[in-house]
This record gives sequence, structure tokens and C-alpha cells, in this order.
Amino acid sequence: MPVKPASAFNNAYIVLVIAPLFWGGNAVAGKLATLDWQPFTITCIRWFLTTVLLLPFAYQHLRKDAAVLKKTWLILFLLGAFGMALFNLLMYLSLNYTTAVNVSIEQATMPAMIMFANFVLLSQRVTLLQIVGLLSCGLGVLITATEGQPWLFFQQGLNRGDAIMLLACVFYAAYTFGLRWKPPVHWLSFLWFIAIGATTMSLPFMLWELQQQPFSLPSLRGWTVMAYVVIFPTVVSQIAYARGVELIGGNRAGLFINLVPIFGSLLAVLILGEQFRLYHATGLLLVVGGIMFAERFSAK
Repeated sequence: MPVKPASAFNNAYIVLVIAPLFWGGNAVAGKLATLDWQPFTITCIRWFLTTVLLLPFAYQHLRKDAAVLKKTWLILFLLGAFGMALFNLLMYLSLNYTTAVNVSIEQATMPAMIMFANFVLLSQRVTLLQIVGLLSCGLGVLITATEGQPWLFFQQGLNRGDAIMLLACVFYAAYTFGLRWKPPVHWLSFLWFIAIGATTMSLPFMLWELQQQPFSLPSLRGWTVMAYVVIFPTVVSQIAYARGVELIGGNRAGLFINLVPIFGSLLAVLILGEQFRLYHATGLLLVVGGIMFAERFSAK
């Protein structure tokens, strides 16, 4: 018997699986996008189209939140500019040099980066078991990025794509860390302002890119990829995740983000035909297991 949309929207587990499923698909879409789009151009157009798509739905909430937004617009703008824009710019760029499987697994480092930022900047206590979990996460990424030969890191370093993706994760972790200063506005107002910040930040990158290589009209595949990244990872996933947090709380909902590298890797194999090797499985288990271990023993 099919699940009715209304009942599905009230089921925390359904919406919290939908969100990481589409986020995981973003790495696959990004890899496909390299065939038709330049990385900075797809980022700017993606966020511009998001502002257009959201405006009719966000308009009434923007009016209600106007007083708060007038005081806090800069915070929201910076979150979009340095979090969403730079993360996506670098992620799409990295996919020109590495696989979607690698990018999916490396995204799982973000919770570890957030935990580290809380420790360094806010002096939040870190337990020994948390450190063990974070070290497991780091080892998993190293095994993934060096194709199962972590000792090569000390001889050759990381390849360009994996290094760029890890830098992208730093920006998204910083965005997540900055959410503690998010003003009390409706989530549609918040997402629209985030999209404005991301569009503005990515615009000069796109203009520079178009100077280096003139724009050529993408194929139907390219526009299909664009439609996917605008609708599903950008809008639908945000709605689903926000609903999941509303239903069961942020702490429990946050654990579902660990599904992103799993879904991303699976989709990369099924859609792109990428090889999922033993070192990918080892890295994935160490990363996801390490994060869950660290969260399980988080300091109260």
C-alpha cells in the first residue's frame, strides 16, 4: 500500500532518509555536471535559480521576518557566501580530479571538523573516546584518498581532487559551526538569504571562469543535472531535514547525515559505474564508524 505524502511528511524516518539520499546524489550530479558545466558557472546558476524558485514561497515569511532580517542580514549573507558557495564551488571543482565515491566518503569528515572547532574555539571538553573516533575518521579518509596505501601520503601527499574536497569540507564545517548565530526567522527566509549570499559570492568566480573559457550551451543532460541540484539537494533535502529536526530533535536527526557517504557511494556505483573497491569500504567504515563512536561518547 503506497505511503500518502501527508503521512510521509509526518514520519521522521522517511524525511530523514530522503534528505541524505538527495545530498548523496549531489556528488553524482556534480560528476555528471563536469561533462557539460564549468564548476563555478554551475554553482552560480544553481543558487540564482534557487532564489527565483523560492521567492514566491518565501515572500510572506520575508515580510514577517523583515525586522529581524534587517538587523541580522549580514550573518545570513556570510553563511551563504562562505558556507554554501565556497563548499559547492570547491566540490564541483574537485570532481574534475577525483571520483564521486571519494567525494562522498570525504564529506563525512565534516562532523569531525565541527567537533574540532568546538574544542579549539569554544573550549568544549573532548573525551578520550571522542579522540579515538576522530582518529578513526581521519584514517578512513586517508585510506580512501590514497587508494588503500596511506603511507603514500608522506611521500606524495593527496591528489588534487581529494585535497580540494577536504578544503570544501572545512568551509561547510565552518558554516555549520556558524549556525549557532542563526537568527530566529522562518526556515524559508533563512534559506532564501543563504541563496542570495551564495549567488553573490559565486558570481565573480563565474565571470572569471567565463573569461578563461567561453560559455557553451549545455546539453539536455546538463540541464537535467541542473534541475536536480536546484530542486532536490538544495530545496527538498532542506525541507525534509528541517521537518525531521522538528519531529525528533537535532541531536537524533544529525545522526542521519552519516547516510550521505553511504548513499553517495552507492549511487556513484549504480549511476556512474565507478568501482567500489575494498579500500573504499574500509575507509567508509572507519569514517562513519568513527563519527558515530565520537558522537556516542560526546561530552555532556
